[in-house]
Amino acid sequence: MYDLIIIGGGPIGLATGIAAQKAGLKYLIIEKGYLVNSLYHYPQNMTFFSTADKVEIGGVPFISQSTKPTKTEALEYYRRVCLHFELNIHLKEPLREIKKRESDFLIITKEGEYRSRNITLATGFYDLVNPLGVPGEKLPKVSHYYQDPHPYFGQKVLVVGAANSAVDAALELYRKGAAEVTMLIRESEISKRVKYWVRPDVINRIEEGSIKAYFNSYLIAIRDREVEIHHQGRHLTIANDAVLAMTGYRPDFKLLESLNIEFSPGFSRKPYYNEQTMESSVPGIFLAGVICGGLETNKWFIENSRVHAEMIVNTIVNRA
Repeated sequence: MYDLIIIGGGPIGLATGIAAQKAGLKYLIIEKGYLVNSLYHYPQNMTFFSTADKVEIGGVPFISQSTKPTKTEALEYYRRVCLHFELNIHLKEPLREIKKRESDFLIITKEGEYRSRNITLATGFYDLVNPLGVPGEKLPKVSHYYQDPHPYFGQKVLVVGAANSAVDAALELYRKGAAEVTMLIRESEISKRVKYWVRPDVINRIEEGSIKAYFNSYLIAIRDREVEIHHQGRHLTIANDAVLAMTGYRPDFKLLESLNIEFSPGFSRKPYYNEQTMESSVPGIFLAGVICGGLETNKWFIENSRVHAEMIVNTIVNRA
């Protein structure tokens, strides 16, 4: 019997495990992929928006070469944190089901079954994409994730979206030899949430014609060698080799629904939780990290959700 099982081995899941360990709780972290799996799948040359000190966990200093750390530095940091605390974590163990019982929970994974008095869901949102919903989305040329520019060398690439991930991809592809980079943007401008040191760069590249941009536009269909878009009231066909659909991601609502967790009314689908304890509408199930924002995936980050770990563990300890 565990005091706490944490679903998700990202930075917030690790922080919750560290807090549980320091409090003397019997805990286990279960991660379906690699350590900090979402960070691992970020673009190879990604730089954090936050400074290194704001993504530290467990009181372990994060020293980076520049003010804002890179993906490579972050992976090294979280590996060191895991080793430092000798965290009890099971990697590459997908969750199958969670069953609420009279006084505890039964957690069923690909590898086995576990019992726990409490659960923390720190599953993030990066594994579930927002689909385009257009014909041809399943073609091999379409990807919802961008890691490296090399496969796109000499290719005509359409980047769908105008937030950080789309802008970073478009700029790197342009500078690393893509034959043509085109951005397709539903809004009338590049998102105001794009990193402040990057936004002027992409705007300048668009204005000079190095990157083509279609604003107030959307995809209609994707075909093997072309895409069809809607732009200014008419359909346009553009020659195309690859589509990067940087349309964002969403939490695992099916998991939350299967546990009968309540949601706030409205479009955001924000799951209910007590803001002082992080406990959901189901006693014993706690929420931590970006999952708390529902579809508002820009609300919670590592830097402002690290505190969830201590709040959850303090609640469990005070009930014991």
